[in-house]
Order: sequence, then structure tokens, then C-alpha cells
Amino acid sequence: MKAPSPAAELQSFRYGDERIGFAVRPAPERQVLSIAIHVEPDGRVLVDAPTGTSDAAVLAAVKKRARWISRHLQEIRARRALMLPREYVSGESLMYLGRRYRLKVVVDADAPASASACMRGAFVEVTTPARDPAVIQAALDAWFRARAAEVFALRLHAVAAPLRWVKQLPPLRLQAMKVQWGSCSPAGRITLNPHLVKTPRECIDYVLLHELCHLRHHDHSQRFYRALDSHMPQWRAIKARLDGMADEVLCA
Repeated sequence: MKAPSPAAELQSFRYGDERIGFAVRPAPERQVLSIAIHVEPDGRVLVDAPTGTSDAAVLAAVKKRARWISRHLQEIRARRALMLPREYVSGESLMYLGRRYRLKVVVDADAPASASACMRGAFVEVTTPARDPAVIQAALDAWFRARAAEVFALRLHAVAAPLRWVKQLPPLRLQAMKVQWGSCSPAGRITLNPHLVKTPRECIDYVLLHELCHLRHHDHSQRFYRALDSHMPQWRAIKARLDGMADEVLCA
């Protein structure tokens, strides 16, 4: 779940009327000429190539998949075009742990200057002194962040328990991000996007496992994917489900 590292090489090529950019990530353990191409939910094109692969070989592999890449990028742009900007009014749909709730805005002139949010049945209720979208958004962001801190701490403990290489739980922090679910630093600190708490628990567990596997293999090598397969054989289906929610959840 990492963004291209500083060592990733950015390139681009023209396909029809569009220019497609992509980032090349060194993958030392990949077999020679074994190049993997990924189109991320946010529209990034990532290429994992064995160390020493020439630029010409990488470009040829990417161009060979140009039609496939372009189609996926068009689908992403089409989905985003249908996304309506949130107005923070009663009745809007909210996601929490994979379930849909409705926003209920209660205007109370005697309420504190900073609005507050809480869950009441099928609603996430925000009490605010004025119908100010910015104030309502801030209250929701704070509520989701608090829930994320609680849920992620519990799931980190559960997901890490069977992993032999995790001797102690790594430090965990929250950071709102537009294009990432999480990351793992070289020092072993895991960063998670608080928006992830809007997705089902199995998606949260997958992202945590992904980052915990980076504690052992800080790359996307075959050994890394074998570790994922060993501890979550169905991770590809879960990732596909998570990717399908990205536009709605990350942009909410």
C-alpha cells in the first residue's frame, strides 16, 4: 500500500490523444523480464521491474499493455465524474465499517461553538450551533478519526498476533491521505488513513497485514506476496473490494 518510493523513476509515453505517466519501482527479487504493471484506484500507474531492467524494456512492456492501462484510467475518470460533492446536509450517505449510515444535522443555537458527532442507530448525528458545512465536516472528521484510532489499535493487535516476525507491535499513526490506505516506513512505523475505518473490517485487516508484511519484506517481491498468501489467501478479492470503494471513501 505504499506510494512510489523516492527511488521510483517517473516516465511517460503517448497513447493516442493522452499521455500516460507511470512510476517504475525497483523489484530486486523479480525474475528477469518479469515486469508487473498495476493501475491503482487513484489513477497511478505503477511498474515493478527487476533491478537492472533497461528503460527500453520497461517502456516496451508498458506500451504493450497501453490499451489495458488506458481503459482502466478511463473507467476511473468516469467514476469520479459521477461523484457529487458532499454538502454536509441531513440525508447524505456515510460509510462506517462497510455499512451505510445517514447524516443527521441538528442545529442547536445553544450548542458549543465546535460541533460534535455521535452515532444514533442508523444515523451519524452532528449537533452544531449553525448550519456551516465546514463546521459539520470538522465534526465528522474528528469522529471518524477517533473511531479509526480505536478500531485500528484493536485490529493491529489481532492481525499481528499470528505473525512470527512481529515481536512487538509497531508504532501506529493516522494521517489523512488522498491516494493511500497506508504505508510502512523503513523504521517500521505504520501509517494508516483514517478514512479506512469506513471500509469493512476485512479490508482494514488486509491493509494492516500488508503493512506488517513490509516489516519483514520492505518491497513488493515474491517473498512479500508469499507472506500475504500464507496469512490471508483471499487477499486479492479483498483488495479488489477495497479498490472498488476508493473513489467514494477517499473522496468523502
